[in-house]
Amino acid sequence: MLVNLQAIDKKNKTAQVSIENAKTVIVLVLTMCILIGLTFIYNFPSLVATPIAKLTEGIKAIAARNYGQRIHLNRTDEFGELATAFNSMAEKLDEYEHSNLSKILFEKQRAETVINSLKDASIGIDTKGIILFANQQALQLLNLKEAAIVGLKQEDVQGKNDLFRFLIKEQNTIPFKIVVDGKENYFTKEQIDITQQENKIGTVIILRNITPFKELDTAKTNFIATISHELKTPLASADFSLKLLEDERIGTLTKEQKELVKNLKSDNQRLLRILSELLDLSQVDSGRIQLKNQTFSARDLIQKAIATTNNAAKEKNINISISMAKELPLIQADEEKSVWVMNNFLTNAIRYSPENGEIILKAEAKDNSVKLSIQDFGIGIDPSYQQKIFDRFFRVPGTQKKGTGLGLAISKEFIEAMKGTVHVESEPGKGSTFTFYLPANN
Repeated sequence: MLVNLQAIDKKNKTAQVSIENAKTVIVLVLTMCILIGLTFIYNFPSLVATPIAKLTEGIKAIAARNYGQRIHLNRTDEFGELATAFNSMAEKLDEYEHSNLSKILFEKQRAETVINSLKDASIGIDTKGIILFANQQALQLLNLKEAAIVGLKQEDVQGKNDLFRFLIKEQNTIPFKIVVDGKENYFTKEQIDITQQENKIGTVIILRNITPFKELDTAKTNFIATISHELKTPLASADFSLKLLEDERIGTLTKEQKELVKNLKSDNQRLLRILSELLDLSQVDSGRIQLKNQTFSARDLIQKAIATTNNAAKEKNINISISMAKELPLIQADEEKSVWVMNNFLTNAIRYSPENGEIILKAEAKDNSVKLSIQDFGIGIDPSYQQKIFDRFFRVPGTQKKGTGLGLAISKEFIEAMKGTVHVESEPGKGSTFTFYLPANN
């Protein structure tokens, strides 16, 4: 029993030592597990979140066109492969961007070179009112530096530059004058809309320098005025001599001589009429139209025109009827030039009317004007020529009647100088109606 008890005591001590060793091992293992767990808990999110955060940052940089962005991960796992693929993509995009940018810069420089090489002043504006470009000629006329206009809103430039404000607001193409280096220069404005796929993307304003043409036109006008004036005197003298030849008190002419004198007189009268038109044209061109502000009635105007053209109407047996409103205001304009215009319209109506025809003259009040119209029932005017009928020297193709093509142009100039308007309505084969408005004396 003693031996048995000793054995049991010995085994108990051995078991106690094993238990203590086991506790020590378990404590060490638990401690290591806890340390490993804490380390994993602390480091694992960074192992996943850091690459994702870097990838997100890189994607944002690429979206902002920063193609120099790179992701650096010293790893061989999936995140490392993803970073390598991202860097390869960014490198290719960077190469493409620099290649595309160089092309864009090249095209921009070429476009600027072309724009600056244009002889005409040019200004480009987009649909938002931002000034895209202005070549050197435009900058010189505006007296501005490029930085003071390009890239700015047109409203801002208008407030600082009168010429630019005029170019933006003025819509017509009438020539205007700009003083450059103390010399008067004349320009016309042309506005071109730039479209892309039928959508307007901008506007280009072009100023064409017409100074040389204006100088030539002035020289031409002065030449015509001088020559016409010099020729009119001998022609008037010749006309007087022809009238004396028709007088039997000077001597009796044979039938053939009378015919020759008649033809000479007709040609002489035609030359005098042409010279008168040329003188009127030179007066219009030179801007020296002298208007007399007078008050007269539409009835007097019509009667004076009929008195002048009555013989021509009788030769073709044309009846001229007058239709006038009962109450008409007086006309406030130049009576002489108004009669000249009415006479011109009436002469044309007689010329292009058939024999035994009719011409209707109408007068009525219209707003603050007096509306005067001359209607004939002659050959009419094709619609394609009605817009050009008031152009100088224009004659409807196929017209057999003689003329200079100046009468209607001068009539239009006179009417507009008297603050009136004129237009034509016509139908081939049914006649024409020329209508003009003169201001009323209210």
